[in-house]
Amino acid sequence: MKNILFAILSGVLLAVSWPTYGFPLFLFFGFIPLLLLEYNLRKVKRSALKVFGFSYVTFFIWNMIATWWIYNSTAFGMWFAEIINSLLMTLVFLLYHVVAKRTTFTISSIFLICIWMSFEYFHLQWELSWPWLNLGNGFAGFTSWIQWYEYTGTFGGTLWVWITNISIFKSILLFKQHKDKTILYRAAIRNGLIIIVPILISLIILSTYEEKGKSIEVVLLQPNINPYTEKYNTTDSRVSKLLDSLTKTAITSNTNFIIAPETVFADNNRLKKFETSIAKRSASRILHEYPNAHFLSGISMIDVFNTKDKIRKQTNIYKEGIYFDDYNSAFFVRPNGTTELYHKSKLVVGVENFPYQSVLKPLLGDAMIDLGGTVAKKTTQDDREVFFTKDSIGVGPLICYESIYGEFATGYIRNKADFLAIITNDAWWGNTQGHRQHLYYAKLRAIETRRSIARSANTGISAIINQKGQIIDQLGYEKQGALKGTLTTNDKVTVYVRAGNYLARIAIFLTVFIFLFSVTRRKKKV
Repeated sequence: MKNILFAILSGVLLAVSWPTYGFPLFLFFGFIPLLLLEYNLRKVKRSALKVFGFSYVTFFIWNMIATWWIYNSTAFGMWFAEIINSLLMTLVFLLYHVVAKRTTFTISSIFLICIWMSFEYFHLQWELSWPWLNLGNGFAGFTSWIQWYEYTGTFGGTLWVWITNISIFKSILLFKQHKDKTILYRAAIRNGLIIIVPILISLIILSTYEEKGKSIEVVLLQPNINPYTEKYNTTDSRVSKLLDSLTKTAITSNTNFIIAPETVFADNNRLKKFETSIAKRSASRILHEYPNAHFLSGISMIDVFNTKDKIRKQTNIYKEGIYFDDYNSAFFVRPNGTTELYHKSKLVVGVENFPYQSVLKPLLGDAMIDLGGTVAKKTTQDDREVFFTKDSIGVGPLICYESIYGEFATGYIRNKADFLAIITNDAWWGNTQGHRQHLYYAKLRAIETRRSIARSANTGISAIINQKGQIIDQLGYEKQGALKGTLTTNDKVTVYVRAGNYLARIAIFLTVFIFLFSVTRRKKKV
């Protein structure tokens, strides 16, 4: 009974720490009940099986409470994500248990930190990528605590969480062993400093950081088109009129950018005919009246062909001899009429790609792609595209899910982006924590790259985020309108942009080294 209570307690502590309803202080204590549970089971029979079962309870509770809102898009997708992600976390913790039984406390603790960071890095890379619950994301609602992410990225937050949990865990074990209250007093000071010092450093950075760059005016459009009942039944002509009317409510002669959300134009657009599309003509019409502005918007497009030499991994088969590439794209129109396109490259699992199709499709059929989005695999591009104005201001377009990936976003900065534009459609999840968490994660990208962010969301929340990760203005969920505001560009490059997820790469090396050391050594720890 005590073990199951410990497992439940850890799950609840981790869940109530998560944005946007939680308080991240609980992250520093969330794993302690689970660590105590594992420690108490090390010498019992079938300890691995018991650790597996109890830790799965912990991680399933955390996943369910923090991301249950996936259900609004798809019941199958929600259960698949919760079950599989909980299983992966459990396997990581089980490997720690195996190593902990064979090595010292210090070595096993380092291994736990490193293997968890390796797992999070792996979750950023593979085709079933779901990094939503990477621990560093847990501070997204309290960006005043993590201004040093410009040096470490979110892996710095993961490292901070685990060091604190393990330090407190060690203090508890020492007290249980020696029954000396001075251990508690020293532990309180030490662990308090581990938590407080990074926060103080962050507050100092926050108070001294100054935005230096060019001020530009942006207009963010929020059409509030319901994706389930309206989006794919609304013609581009109607969308064009709506965006035009929304733009006129906010645009001025000083406006530099007009930004519309992801796939707002979705009326069977052909890639080869983009230059004559309603979307392009709509943007040109607006820019004709306001020649200082530039237009950036989302669009859904397809490219149909019958030549086999154009087939790639993500190409879809329409019927025998006819193929098509399906794109979720951003397009950019300048006042002189020139255009550029960027194709979304980090895809939503199940909705926009079928991961490991050769293996999973025979088992699952089309279940993985029945998630409320599209039944075609999306085609991506390799490089991050930056759109430049006539004044050489560069904007990096992140489309929806791409804004979850910190190192991915740095590619835009290395390609000279002066600010970032996030275009998204979060309405699939309804008015839940899902779209709020997605908004908060954008604040992490602002800190890591020190780039202001203009975020246009179909149903909200559209927002302007400064280089400190602070939301300076926003337009609420399910409100139709236009948000006008000013942001500051930046051309400086942060340590994180240069180095990427270096902490995770170091962790991967140490994970492999410690695991091989532990399984090959003969002598068990005393």
